[in-house]
Amino acid sequence: MKSGLRLSVLTIAITAIIALTGCTSSGSTDETIDKKVLKVGATPVPHAELLEQVKPILEEQGIELEIVEFTDYVKPNLSLNDGEIDANFFQHAPYLDGFNVDHNLDLISVGTVHVEPLGVYSEKFTNIDDLPEGALIAIPSDGVNGGRALILFEAEGLIKLKEDAGLEATEKDIVENPKGFEFKSIEAAQLPRVLPDVDAAIINGNYAIEANLNPSKDALLVEGAESPYANILTVKAGYEKVEEINALLDALQTEEIETFIEENYEGGVVAAFSKK
Repeated sequence: MKSGLRLSVLTIAITAIIALTGCTSSGSTDETIDKKVLKVGATPVPHAELLEQVKPILEEQGIELEIVEFTDYVKPNLSLNDGEIDANFFQHAPYLDGFNVDHNLDLISVGTVHVEPLGVYSEKFTNIDDLPEGALIAIPSDGVNGGRALILFEAEGLIKLKEDAGLEATEKDIVENPKGFEFKSIEAAQLPRVLPDVDAAIINGNYAIEANLNPSKDALLVEGAESPYANILTVKAGYEKVEEINALLDALQTEEIETFIEENYEGGVVAAFSKK
């Protein structure tokens, strides 16, 4: 009797363990299949807003998009490199190239989404030609966008740069400055805030929009839609073929997103693709 009882108890225990193990394994497998979480870093406007628009598209494919917001241009790449996020969406290729060199990273673009035209704004003047001699002009402090700002001024004939200045031109590369403009480097996110204290500021499109500045209406001078500084979806090298990453890029390059950009940003953001 005792032997039979022990055998029955042992049989019940083994059966319970097998059943529990089967549920855990099945649950884990189901969770992997049914709930793929994709964590993407982005600056708030327009990047996080565009990502919010594609959430339903990804949900239909079993992908949960988690958006991690950043308010600067440094942490998103460092977080991506450290594996804290799976991708980021906030920068253009020239900035990424410079960041990789400066920080010895291997981050790559998987595709372009939109352009945020750089613009010149002022609370004191309404025409670019009205800027006086010795005007104080605030520009982005990072090398790429600072150079981009100076190139914009050169394209308008306001200054002239050395022929070999390149995309990361600095004030030292200015060889002609007829009005004697003074350029002051300011962290990009702070540029809208210093507008009252300078004669003009050259502001990135996303920060202009956040400050309720409309590039097509408020800017004294703005980059054209043909700007080479298209914003990109970025991942660590080796992750460019991951299914979820490519699903996100496809979702960002749909006609629905193109229409959303046209209807919501009034020229402050321009699609770098066309599905129409």
